[in-house]
Order: sequence, then structure tokens, then C-alpha cells
Amino acid sequence: MSDSTPAPATRRARVRAPELIGKGGWLNTGGTQYTLADLRGRIVVLDFWTFCCINCLHVLDELRELEEKHRDTVVIIGVHSPKFVHEAEHAAVADAVERYGVEHPVLDDPELATWKQYAVRAWPTLVVIDPEGYVVAQHAGEGHAHAIERLVTELEAEHAAKGTLRRGDGPYVAPEPEPTTLRFPGKALPLPSGNFLVSDTTRHQVVELAADGESVLRRIGSGARGFADGPAGAAAFNEPQGLALLPDGSVVVADTVNHALRRLDPGTGEVTTLAGTGRQWMQGEPTAGPAREISLSSPWDVAWWEGRVWIAMAGVHQLWAYDPADGTVAVTAGTTNEGLVDGPGGEAWFAQPSGLAATPERLWLADSETSALRWVDRDGSVHTAVGTGLFDFGHRDGDAGQALLQHPLGVTALPDGSVAISDTYNHALRRYDPASGEVTTLATDLREPSDAVLAGEDIVVVESARHRLTRLKLPEEAVRVAGVAHRTRRAATEVAPGALRLDVVFQAPAGQKLDTLPHARTDSRGGTPIGPATRLLVSSTPPELLLRGEGAGTELSRALELNPAVPEGVLHVSAMAASCDDDPANEYPACHVHQQDWGVPVRLAEGAADRLPLVLAGLDA
Repeated sequence: MSDSTPAPATRRARVRAPELIGKGGWLNTGGTQYTLADLRGRIVVLDFWTFCCINCLHVLDELRELEEKHRDTVVIIGVHSPKFVHEAEHAAVADAVERYGVEHPVLDDPELATWKQYAVRAWPTLVVIDPEGYVVAQHAGEGHAHAIERLVTELEAEHAAKGTLRRGDGPYVAPEPEPTTLRFPGKALPLPSGNFLVSDTTRHQVVELAADGESVLRRIGSGARGFADGPAGAAAFNEPQGLALLPDGSVVVADTVNHALRRLDPGTGEVTTLAGTGRQWMQGEPTAGPAREISLSSPWDVAWWEGRVWIAMAGVHQLWAYDPADGTVAVTAGTTNEGLVDGPGGEAWFAQPSGLAATPERLWLADSETSALRWVDRDGSVHTAVGTGLFDFGHRDGDAGQALLQHPLGVTALPDGSVAISDTYNHALRRYDPASGEVTTLATDLREPSDAVLAGEDIVVVESARHRLTRLKLPEEAVRVAGVAHRTRRAATEVAPGALRLDVVFQAPAGQKLDTLPHARTDSRGGTPIGPATRLLVSSTPPELLLRGEGAGTELSRALELNPAVPEGVLHVSAMAASCDDDPANEYPACHVHQQDWGVPVRLAEGAADRLPLVLAGLDA
């Protein structure tokens, strides 16, 4: 760990960048296959991502401004490195590139070959390569765009002076638009009229369809990515997802990438903002208060339950709630730590909750990254019906204790007390019956189903990757699927049993330093105290893996002791570091938060490494 200003550019540490290898080939290049040599003379930023990962989606948005501002010198390359089996399918990667508006080349690396070459340990990770083909920086997690922007400016000047900078158009070639009625719809809502509202996510609109689920009656939103209130044609959304009907007849929209809740008047089409500031919530910011003054983080779904609008806050692995009576928001469950832990709401862990469904007694939720179905009791306690953790998934029916899902995004309460699960990456509609504890399959051959709603005796499924609503009869008997179990495609890291040194590597970007006066720091957006300069939280699955070193602290290094009797498991590491502008003339310098959560699968092996470095920012010496 270092809080010193990096050495001058002429002495910058650098290592030769490994080649870019991906069995799936390239997307967004018009069919051209590239090597690093083809990009020589340009500043290359590799973005290691996977499309299930909410933090990766945050980074895609962080990079948009850099991408536009330095389009003639910088080439951003997305290196798609899958976690789930479905994400290794080339067609699914191509869909995700369009779905999330990725406007740079993407290398599809289904076997994680390039991930391994660059020793990446987390989604997302950003690697900066200079115009001569050397790695000069690595950053894991979110909040690094400002540091990369500064480094890019330095590299432009340095290599322009050396004659090694090449300006011009980049390799990005936009794909041809597809003329479908909907484009990657997210969620649906049946209206009292019998019509449906659908979040047309990639087109940044909410669409009203007739009762047939196909005929478009009107579109709400300009269709351009933005954040604006007003009448239907002028209002703007940014990748909207969840929809919920309120008792007064209005509709709440989870405006995901705007980090906001919007109110839609179905009668007039008028859109207003209920909650959120338009900025992403970051660690240390308030988690309760007047709704328009509190930042949110990628709200993915909403549901009316117990007199409040409950929010699946995917971006910080929590549940929040909006109270229309007093116009406030507050956290209701979750700690921001990513994982699967049941118990009282304030102690529970989630992993990208993405779908909600309310019954009088329970709030059901699809916890996507743990491939789990979970619920909240009226007393606020959290329980798990199906699912075991971050790295186990598959398609297996039977007793819920051994059943498997794969990254579900939606859940629907059924009339008989059971729930339907939009099992997104299994392309299936599943059913969990609380009475019997059994999981079955209702339908297969769907394409990335992300939600389902009831319509009379039918169930209408949002087939997101087929860009349509699909109406099915609720079957009396379920399909039986032979069990398929998977583990993450990511290889486990071998470490020595016993003493293990965990080092989170953080080097403050040029022009910044770690601050020793926490009370004087404010964030770069103006005025929010950030708290301690660094934070580190460590835990494990199973808990018995860690004999020593669990818990929270402010040092970015930790002495761990691993239990030799537990041959493998997952280390959960959450780190934050705040770097502040190094300007002696400014008594209250602006600060920038860098944060990342790692889930590191480990396998204990005699003679393996006794140090585990995780790079938050900089290079590991």
C-alpha cells in the first residue's frame, strides 16, 4: 500500500502486455480480428467484464465519457470473461453487448485465456496499456474513471513527445439496428385495463401494449438515454427495469442506470421523479432520508408491500424501501456485502437482488448472483428457499435443498401459494412450492426470461433476448428436467494452509494521496463526508475456512489463518480506499472513492503461495 505520488512518467513501472486471445472472437469490429500489434500507437484500456455483474455495468457507464473525450487516442477493449455457463455462449455475449449499449470492440474469451494471462482476480478489472504495448496500471472495481482519465492525459503528452502516439479512428464498428417492436425488455406489469406496461430497456422507454401483449398503444420516453421529467414524448429514462402499481393507480418505474425511482401517471403519460439524485450511491453516503436527496444504486425491481415500495437495490446488494406517506427512502435489509447470509434484515447478505414479488405474508426475491430464491418475512427476517452461494448454479429439480437455478432475474407469486421463477440463464420458467419444498420446471425453450406476470389463467413471460412477451398456459403438471450442476468457470487460486498474507494493493493516482484527516474529506461530487480513508472486510464460505483474520478494519493488509481441515472455499474480500486531490492550497480537497468486492475461490495446497495480492489500483510490486 502506498499513498505517495507516482514517479514521473519517464520512470513509470511497466510490463509487457500479454496478447489478447479469445476463442469467441471479436464483436463490434465489423468482423475484423485484432492483435495488440494492430493497436500499437494507441492507449488501450482493457475492461475485463461479464454481463451478469452489476459492478461491470457500472464501469461501462463510468467509461462512456472517457471513451468519447479521447476517441482518437484511446481504444477501450471489453474482454468478456464469463462467470456463468450461459455467459460462455457467443450469442449471449453479442446480445449483452447490444443490450447495454457497448460502443467499443469486445473480445469474447469464453475460456478465460486472456483473464488468466493478465492474472485478473475480479470482475470488473481495468488494465491500461501504453502506446508501446506495456501495462502501466491496473484497477479493480468501480470509481477509477477519474484516475484513468488523468493517466491517459499523461500518456498522450508523453508519447506525443516521443513520437509513439498514433491518432485516428478506432476499430469500433457499430452493428446494424434490428427492427423489433421491443428490444431487450426487462419487466412487465398488468394494468387494470387488461393492457401491459413493459420496460423496453435498451430503447430507454416504457411501452404500453394491448391485452394481446403485442400491439403497441403508446411509448413513454423519448427513446434517448437521459434523465428528464415531463410528458410522455419528452421524458427520458436510462435502461429502465422494474414496474409496480401503487394503490392510487400510478406506476413506479425502477430507472436503473439513472439510479432513480420515477412515477408514471398511466392516464396522462406524465413522468416525475420520486427518489434518487441521478448519481450512484457510494460507500459512506446516507442510507435514509428525503427521497430526492438520497442517492440510489441500480434499482432493478420494485414491489408494493406493507405500505411501501420495496426496492431491489442490485448495485449495493440490499433491499431499500420508499415510503410515499412521508417521501423518504431507507435501507430495509442487507449490509452491502455480497453473498448469501440469512437472518435479521440488518445482518443479511444479498448478491444483486433483481426480482421482487409480494404476497400478504412474504416478499419473494430473485437473488441473481447467488442463483437463489429468497424471501423476507413481515418481521424483516431473510430466508433462503433455493440456492447455496455465489459459485454454485445449474438446472436441477427436486428437493429445494439440492435444487439449482442459474442467475434468475424474476419471481412471480402464483394463485396456489407457490412462486414461478424466471430462471434467466437456464432459459426456463421454474416453480417452487413452499408446501412440499419441491422445485420443478414449468417451461423451457425460453430465451433469457427476465420476468413473468399473470393474465387470467395464463402466465405471460418477458422473453428478454427474443424481444417479446410470450403467453403460456399454466401447466397442471410440471416438466421434469434431469439434473445439471455447474461451478463457476473461474479456476480456484491455490494457497497454502495456515498463515496467509492478504494484501490489497492500492497506489493513489497521480496528483492524489491517501488522506490522514478523515473529518476534512468530502467527495468529488460536493460535500458528503467519506469517513475512514481505507476499509477492509474479510469473511469466508464456509465460515470454518478462516481460523483468524475475519472481520472489518481500516488496514489494507491482513494476516489470515486458513483451516487445513477445509480443503477449499471462497474468501470474500471487500475493500475501499479514498484518494484525495493533493493540493496544499485547498483545505477541503475533493476525494474519490475506489471500491471492489472480491469472491476468491481458493484451494488449499501444501507448498502453494502464502500471500494473496488483490489489486485495487496500481501494480503489485
